[in-house]
Amino acid sequence: MTPLAAKVIWLIGVVGWFIIRYPHARRARRTPKHRRSDRGRELVLLAISATGLGIVPVIYVFTGAPRFANYPMQPWQGWLGAALFAASLWLFYRTHKDLGRNWSVTNGVYGRVRHPMYSAFWLWALAQALLLPNWVAGLAGLVGFGTLFFLRVGREEALMAETFGDEYRRYMARTSRILPGVY
Repeated sequence: MTPLAAKVIWLIGVVGWFIIRYPHARRARRTPKHRRSDRGRELVLLAISATGLGIVPVIYVFTGAPRFANYPMQPWQGWLGAALFAASLWLFYRTHKDLGRNWSVTNGVYGRVRHPMYSAFWLWALAQALLLPNWVAGLAGLVGFGTLFFLRVGREEALMAETFGDEYRRYMARTSRILPGVY
């Protein structure tokens, strides 16, 4: 696989991501939401993640910058990256399908993993690292999304435990955070 083909696969993956997300985001806009007290923090975390998974790689894909960080791509990287991005898209789709209109489910992919949407983002970030042979653009997704994940997931789980009590604690005990049987 060539670097150009890998860039095209990355772009197709990102477009696929938005196609999967669009109807759900549109429906979510109509749903009233509770104003969070940490809204500024959330916006900063989302901006960091979007920079790593979107802005930096888009600049690289369309301009090749930063060129100093390029490295030779091995064909296996592209194929593995494409497979991981496909898995990411499948999991992202499956997560939305299992969620439906609910924001509290424990079946489907949620029966094994508490945060399958985060798992899908991790797969995207890993795919990006393999598909984009550039130390900055490739790894930006892991850094950007990793920042959001590690600064958000603990707070989310504490909120869920506070809201749902022992029921959520039992759910936590029988599921993994993002990788079944591991973490």
